[in-house]
Amino acid sequence: MTSRKYFGTDGVRSVAGEFPLTSAWVMQLGAAAAEVLKAEGGRPTVVIGKDTRQSGDMLEAALAAGLTARGVNVVHVGVLPTPGVSYLTRHLGASAGVVISASHNPYEDNGIKFFGASGEKLSDELEARVEAMMDSLADLPPITGIALGSVTDYTEAERLYVDFLLSLAPDLSGLRVAMDCANGAAYRVAPKVFQRAGADVFAVFTTPDGKNINRGCGSTHLDTLAKLVREGDFDLGVAFDGDADRALFVDSRGNAVHGDHMLLLGARARREEAVVTTIMANMALEVKLAELGVRLERTAVGDRYVHERLKERGLTLGGEQSGHVLFLDLSPTGDGVLTALQVLRASLEAGVSLDELYAELVMFPQTLVNVRVADKHGVSQDPEVALAVRAAEDRLAGRGRVNLRASGTESLVRVMVEGPDEAEIREIASSIAGVISSRASVATR
Repeated sequence: MTSRKYFGTDGVRSVAGEFPLTSAWVMQLGAAAAEVLKAEGGRPTVVIGKDTRQSGDMLEAALAAGLTARGVNVVHVGVLPTPGVSYLTRHLGASAGVVISASHNPYEDNGIKFFGASGEKLSDELEARVEAMMDSLADLPPITGIALGSVTDYTEAERLYVDFLLSLAPDLSGLRVAMDCANGAAYRVAPKVFQRAGADVFAVFTTPDGKNINRGCGSTHLDTLAKLVREGDFDLGVAFDGDADRALFVDSRGNAVHGDHMLLLGARARREEAVVTTIMANMALEVKLAELGVRLERTAVGDRYVHERLKERGLTLGGEQSGHVLFLDLSPTGDGVLTALQVLRASLEAGVSLDELYAELVMFPQTLVNVRVADKHGVSQDPEVALAVRAAEDRLAGRGRVNLRASGTESLVRVMVEGPDEAEIREIASSIAGVISSRASVATR
């Protein structure tokens, strides 16, 4: 993977106003991106959208200033879900798209994520080129007069995106839906789409004030939605995150229906040969898919890795438990509203309610033990640790699985064991953790 200083797996993200997300740095980022885009030829156009965070206006203005200062035209589409910006980038034939959002993070955070002309996330290589260009801006000649870029507000953006979603929507007539819009980017789009598709919609958290995005609501806080569904006698509930690239459901009893459930339903309805998910997907999904003759492929955690594997294998369906589901034959990026519509289409066509889906996919117990280590990347190479893992796998004999994963932020190794018997997997996890702790390379806990 190409080394990058500022771009992570999902763009640049930090507390807005702190480095790197200061107005000065973001203006430089815009200027550097402009130079990289111009190297591809012609006068580029960049679509910029945002979620409802207070800091979005500041970052949007700084980014547009940097882009136009180096001769790139900017099209503002306003508050729109991340996948809506991807769609408009493709629809308008733009050179790139940018979303200003920190997804499910609290409002103090923000982020900047680039899409290429195809609507897919910018490649690692292009992000590295943008970073490198930031160090060379001082050496560039000024741009003046007609060579400067322009800014346009595109007022038809929401209508076009809604029309796109409706073109893929099933008939939802008669369905009573409770909806949590997270005070985020989907607060207008999602209720409008579901209502026009025929659903009776009761939407909550639709009054963003710049500071309440994801606050006790959205796909990471399902309790309020679950209570609303139970008490209001709704057929189901659906929740989006702040930038609406993911969706989660609750069934009529308030049970959480997550990405594993959605992948099972989607694989069956679409007759997929294989599904891609991450190492965190429950083994119950793998067992159920095998019964259908569907292969499950796992990647590292992160939708970027799921997307890469789908492209490599020529597959179309993949996702994560978080509700970030990819239908690559319909959209090049995760789309929460589209995901919700496709799940309900599959549910209606199969005659399987979300209650029945939840009951069908009984999750295997899973336990996670964190072990503090001196070298978190070396543990998996230790022969005694490897022997302990193999012994555990032999004991489970295909009834469960073991996964060792280095923490991305701490000197920890996470021991995850999954299987049908909770007492057994706890014993196995404790045993492996004990072996790791006993090795000389492991620090005192």
